[in-house]
Amino acid sequence: MTRVPVDGDPIAALRAIAFYYERERADTYRVKAYRTAADRLAELDRDEVEQRARAGTLTDLKGVGKKTAGVVAEVVSTGTAASLEELAAAHEAPVAGGVELRAVLRGDSHTHSTWSDGGSDILEMARMARDLGHEWMVLTDHSQNLTVANGLSPERRRRQFDVITEVNEELAPFRLLRGIEVDILEDGSIDAPDDLLEELDLVVASVHSKLRTPSEEMTARMVCGVSHPLVDVLGHCTGRLVTGGRGTRPPSTFDAEAVFEACLENGVAVEINSRPERLDPPRTLLRQAVEAGCEFMIDTDAHAPGQLDWQPFGCERAVECEVPVDKIVNTRPVPELLEWRTRL
Repeated sequence: MTRVPVDGDPIAALRAIAFYYERERADTYRVKAYRTAADRLAELDRDEVEQRARAGTLTDLKGVGKKTAGVVAEVVSTGTAASLEELAAAHEAPVAGGVELRAVLRGDSHTHSTWSDGGSDILEMARMARDLGHEWMVLTDHSQNLTVANGLSPERRRRQFDVITEVNEELAPFRLLRGIEVDILEDGSIDAPDDLLEELDLVVASVHSKLRTPSEEMTARMVCGVSHPLVDVLGHCTGRLVTGGRGTRPPSTFDAEAVFEACLENGVAVEINSRPERLDPPRTLLRQAVEAGCEFMIDTDAHAPGQLDWQPFGCERAVECEVPVDKIVNTRPVPELLEWRTRL
């Protein structure tokens, strides 16, 4: 993997440690401690941070604890910290196989920020995607129906566009694209108006509710969802959970042949979701989608910067199931991606 750049910056060091903890799926409280301290110190001038580090007064600040203050003091003194170096060394290897395939991916089309249920702001997510070698990333915060994930109304989504423009000005030539993870509702309709979807660069549609719906009803729901002319990607198609803090959840049942045929007919890519607790679709369904001739997106569904480096989990499964590289849409640069989006 790419080492997270720090360059003697104590705030960058805190964020790098948080990244490595996110990457290895450490407890949330540990990650939060480093990100909270980084955010608090980012409010100060660099000179004040260094003065407090030398004076031993960093812990006087709310949100800065003994361990995080120790990292900052060490970086100010030496340019790095032993705990950071230890983590960086432990994270030199990819999280999974599929390294050659990961090397040809140009971007990630399913990511979240603090605007919905993510853990970091838009700029930090985009900067990390760039630092990991991507040319582009699609920001796909949830649609308004998913209130548990602080889904965005169309009005909030359009306000987010201004932030995306600012990020692109700062990170160019890297491109942050306008996207959405929109709910496929129970009747198969899409949880966003067409005039908003037309303003986006990419639309991921996913089922998030009533996952135990009988197969016939779920099939009709999904076929209707992917048949919407402005949907581009079918997200985590079974909704299963195989591990993790939320427990496990069996895959939803549906007529995979009918759903994948609808994806093929409507030019909708099937997502290979790389989250370790999802790894969706299961191998059997992934092979079935390959046989159907579908296209694919290998995405992280990242909710934090460290999770952006989970793509090898999806790449490994794609290699195992013999997904053709020319069928993976996120091997393409931005102009080809946007051309693909207007394919029908």
